[in-house]
Amino acid sequence: MLKVGVFGAGHLGKIHIQQWLEIPGVTLVGFYDPNDDHAAGAITQYQVKRYADPEALIAAADALDIVTNTTSHFEIAKACLLQSRHLFIEKPMTHTMAEARELVKLVSEANVKCQIGHVERYNPAMLALRNRKLEPMFIETHRLAQFNPRGTDVAVILDLMIHDIDIILHLVKSPVRRISASGVAVISDTADIANARIEFDNGCVANLTASRISLKKMRKMRLFQRDAYIGIDFLEKKTEIIRMKGEEEERGFFDFPIELGEGRQKIISIDTPNVKPVNSIREELADFALSVLQDKPVNVSVYDGLHAMDVAHQILQKMIIQMNPEANEKTMRE
Repeated sequence: MLKVGVFGAGHLGKIHIQQWLEIPGVTLVGFYDPNDDHAAGAITQYQVKRYADPEALIAAADALDIVTNTTSHFEIAKACLLQSRHLFIEKPMTHTMAEARELVKLVSEANVKCQIGHVERYNPAMLALRNRKLEPMFIETHRLAQFNPRGTDVAVILDLMIHDIDIILHLVKSPVRRISASGVAVISDTADIANARIEFDNGCVANLTASRISLKKMRKMRLFQRDAYIGIDFLEKKTEIIRMKGEEEERGFFDFPIELGEGRQKIISIDTPNVKPVNSIREELADFALSVLQDKPVNVSVYDGLHAMDVAHQILQKMIIQMNPEANEKTMRE
């Protein structure tokens, strides 16, 4: 039985607490949150123990789940790692790149499991493509949300766009060659809407748009590769694949021919993979618990988290320079 403790009982923290209570092989020992209102809500809803001392929670658990403000991630994680505790950390894993690099070092020294909460990896629409061959050469993403003060402690790149950055880096197995970006701060003190273009050494190009001041929600990714178009709707949990079929392949009900002239034609196939309804947060937490219990690698490693953060911060820096040409990029990368 894996004993788990949770840091943070705010909106997302309560969701994590609820999921931990339903995951087999896990005992939720309790949570720590200095906010009395957050704590009272968690106790009332889930009848879980509140720890008054973070060190006591760390001592009582085998693994800790950090669901606090991004600015506090590193210090909490460091305290846990110094006690050799396994960690699940919500994205982005730290507030700064210096903290991220130090965290990677601490995880290695502690020799523990550490998974980063890039939950869209576990979205049912994404899981439906798990056994498909994905080699995109052009990617377009739109992640739009209505304004919510929660999450504005970081720019929209680290709040929303980082989900798509992580998935793109997971799919495109090639070094980043060039990044360009622009953004605008409309309501908060940091960028609320941003666009970025990522070019990879293998020729793939990704165009990302993120906004937290939209009138409607949207979370879509479109992948274009040599033989197919793949549409992923993370919000509606739907996936579609449109591809060219070879003449030797059996035709399906949704296949139709495209005439190319001179008697030539191509067969277009429309496929909608079976999307199984799952709770993405429960899936990622259960996967992390299984990694600890069975001593196997985590699905979203601290190195994945570092890579996504590095690209996100490069986008942020390019955007700041675009907004303020006098900004010093080298200084900001620290």
